Amino acid sequence: MATKLKKFLLRYYPPGIILQYERDGAMKQKPVDLLDLTPDVDVEVLLSQIIRQEPLISENRRPALRQLINRLIDKMLEQQHHSFTLFKVLRAHILPLTNCAFNKSGDRFITGSYDRTCKVWNTFTGEEIFTLEGHKNVVYAIAFNNPYGDKIVTGSFDKTCKLWDAYTGQLYYTLKGHQTEIVCLSFNPQSTIIATGSMDNTAKLWDVETGQERATLQGHRAEIVSLGFNTGGDLIVTGSFDHDSRLWDVRTGQCVHVLSGHRGEVSSTQFNYAGTLVVSGSIDCTSRLWDVRSGRCLSVKQGHTDEVLDVAFDSAGTKFVSASADGTARLYHTLTGVCNHTLVGHEGEISKVAFNPQGTRLITASSDKTCRLWDCDTGECLQILEGHTDEIFSCAFNYEGDFIITGSKDNTCRIWKALTASSQPGPPGGAGARPQTAFSYND
Repeated sequence: MATKLKKFLLRYYPPGIILQYERDGAMKQKPVDLLDLTPDVDVEVLLSQIIRQEPLISENRRPALRQLINRLIDKMLEQQHHSFTLFKVLRAHILPLTNCAFNKSGDRFITGSYDRTCKVWNTFTGEEIFTLEGHKNVVYAIAFNNPYGDKIVTGSFDKTCKLWDAYTGQLYYTLKGHQTEIVCLSFNPQSTIIATGSMDNTAKLWDVETGQERATLQGHRAEIVSLGFNTGGDLIVTGSFDHDSRLWDVRTGQCVHVLSGHRGEVSSTQFNYAGTLVVSGSIDCTSRLWDVRSGRCLSVKQGHTDEVLDVAFDSAGTKFVSASADGTARLYHTLTGVCNHTLVGHEGEISKVAFNPQGTRLITASSDKTCRLWDCDTGECLQILEGHTDEIFSCAFNYEGDFIITGSKDNTCRIWKALTASSQPGPPGGAGARPQTAFSYND
């Protein structure tokens, strides 16, 4: 089997290098993850380590690889955004919004609503591109198939899910099979499978290509309110009101582990990037870290005085955060388990939390009508994004971390722009649907 390295591609968030190689005439990709990369790394030692561990990379690639690592470090050293300014207010829907989400390049985002539609927006002009119509009830869960961004999936209280062309607004398929409302959904990172979670206590896996149901994940005894794929796309985690989370094999649809321990409904779950850990948050005021391989609980994080409503890892998985109805968020170091900061300042519950792609900033969306921007290193509140007239339940960063969207019960969506960001960002960096090429080899 002849294997030839063809290209290095750069991936900024989380840091890594994608190897594009040819084997038996077919082009393949393989990531070299550098999740622990820091600016003070000894680059030559790291290079030797990569060359030693990766058969595709020979010593003569060292100069090219060095240049790539230095670009990743330069990216880390770029000036971080300290403040954002209101860029646009979108009177998005006539009825309350349910969710909003960016595509990977950040030039478009989507909003779901009680008005039974999903709208697609241009981030930079604030103009509506089109409306996705057809659901017969609330459009509750929505997603782009990032990193590609050419498809949108919408999940509704009408028990169906719809798959759309993100560029034309054309409906591909209506996915029918759930008995009750669909409340959460996700594409796998490979964009070949959609997972949906429902009030009927099941999750279902659907084929993106054909729109056919591939499996029903049965075992939970109450509604599934959270789900997500790991990076490899071979495992899925579900969180349920039955107090448990479960890990499932995507290929077989079988339950691999029951993550049992919470004493109240699970509100939120997520894999870390490496796929070795799951974090879960619960109404029992705690968050828990789980070992994916064994299904064992590694630690219970206490400290909140009210329900934990959201949890999240940063893009590299080196830290995670829990957000609570007690109005605080707690920021943890994954490896040591230490709570580095308690983020205090909101006057109402925090229902949503999100890291920027760099893992240096955090935003929290609250019922006090504000979104706060925090410095992850110091725990300091850098800015309060004010202006919404009702609670904020949705907040997100774009891939570069220079735009934020907030969605509120006041029926508006606000776009916030970093003060240093140019108004018309160029093409996004990093590997994705169209990764930026660093070096090509045709030898």
